[in-house]
Amino acid sequence: MYANRTGVLAAAVLWAAAATLVAGCGGDSSRTSAASSPKAAGCPAALVRAKEAVGRAERTGLSWDGPTTGPRAVPDKTIVYVAQTMTNPGVAGVAKGVREAAAAIGWQVRVIDGDGTPAGIQAAFSQAVTLKPSGIVIGGFDPLLTAQQTARAAAAGIALIGWHAVDSPGPSTNPRLFTNITTQVEEVARVSADWVIARSGGDAGVVLFTDDSIPFARNKSDLIKRQLATCPGVTLLATENVPIPDASQRTPREVSSLMSRFRGRWTHSVAINDLYFADAAPALQAAGRPGEGPPFNIGAGDGDPSAFQRINSRRFQAATVPEPLAQQGWQIVDELNRAFAGGPASGYVAPAHVVTAENSGGATSWDPRGYQEAYRSIWQG
Repeated sequence: MYANRTGVLAAAVLWAAAATLVAGCGGDSSRTSAASSPKAAGCPAALVRAKEAVGRAERTGLSWDGPTTGPRAVPDKTIVYVAQTMTNPGVAGVAKGVREAAAAIGWQVRVIDGDGTPAGIQAAFSQAVTLKPSGIVIGGFDPLLTAQQTARAAAAGIALIGWHAVDSPGPSTNPRLFTNITTQVEEVARVSADWVIARSGGDAGVVLFTDDSIPFARNKSDLIKRQLATCPGVTLLATENVPIPDASQRTPREVSSLMSRFRGRWTHSVAINDLYFADAAPALQAAGRPGEGPPFNIGAGDGDPSAFQRINSRRFQAATVPEPLAQQGWQIVDELNRAFAGGPASGYVAPAHVVTAENSGGATSWDPRGYQEAYRSIWQG
């Protein structure tokens, strides 16, 4: 805050602060509708903006807006997908998409599981380099963790593609990647926080679940915090740092502790990955919390089938901002094909999309419409 320059200005600032404080208090923390009155909302302007942003992100049936031109399929290529851990539904979902796309383009693909540990990931990457493939996919981990192996791959002329490997989509020079595939993390973080603001009417007590061991996830959680802070009526109660490989064991204990600490104050949750809510559900159910909430839970990433099932059945998850996992698997193969053909990356970034029971149509995944047909057409020339 800047210092006040006059007594009049100081009085005005104090009056505005008092008005904001009053506006952010007195709401029902367990409300189940975002339609609160302007007086109850802790952030009228932010609330209007959040509702508009969420409304745009919830639209369905949009046409494919990705690439429709590119090089024909380069034949006889082999690729290796090095997975951070195949217990991460997002990593596994992309691997499935890579397999499907490799079959469509006529390549061989192998998946090696890093088991979620630094030693395991390094060993998996070393094995990948030893196989001398045409390309390697960095599936959901920081390439700096495998700096030696990455350097060996580059020296051997192996093309490297990242999925959630660095913070931003597109080519990377440090580490050197032909491209990194992800939704725009700023958009995903912003709309997930906006969903909480809109869903709560600007009056929420929030718990954030993250994994600080993954730079991408840590950056996402920081962005979520920043967006939540745009609404003074939203209180961040706690940030729970639970490594994804440990989530199944630790999350139930953390949830039980959080319920004891915050009770009815805990109205909403945001997680950087939907899998936290799969592990939270038994603890919430055992505590007698209703499946439809509170807490109302949104996953800021991945959108695996189990998340859709929880959302569609209204059982301990209300929304997700899914990655189009299958489409991104196909995009990985397309980007590798562009690298093999000596061309630039496509530059495509899938838009952020919010899925709820109201707009899912009962589906168990979300991908842009028409992507397979578009990629097949490109590869066939």
